[in-house]
Amino acid sequence: METANYTNMLHMGRKIERVRRLRGMTQTELGDVLGITKQAVSKMEQTEQIDDERFKHIAEALGVTEEGLKNFHEERVIYNTNNFYENCSVNAASISGNTEAFNNFPIEKTIEMFEKLLQRERERYEEVKKGKK
Repeated sequence: METANYTNMLHMGRKIERVRRLRGMTQTELGDVLGITKQAVSKMEQTEQIDDERFKHIAEALGVTEEGLKNFHEERVIYNTNNFYENCSVNAASISGNTEAFNNFPIEKTIEMFEKLLQRERERYEEVKKGKK
């Protein structure tokens, strides 16, 4: 294992930054949830080690588990995402040997989002259909 890659795996600030970005949050938004400034978030994301109590609050603010954030590895996310689409009938976590759930977005919410999108498309279709008559 390369030393630089291993260091990145242990750098808590970088993990926070990557998860924040994957969750679609800005530094300002995370700062607002934590009650700190954007600059403080930036500094935190550059910090290699963060005490456990603060780390717990950050995980909560990001909407992920503390354990999931501590064990976050971007390569696993990419691997699991790729395998999800290629092997959608197979559990991607079991393929990688990783039994932790990094996706804390419930399937019910995902289904709800797709149902709303489908409803919008149906409404657009009906509008186009009415316009052609």
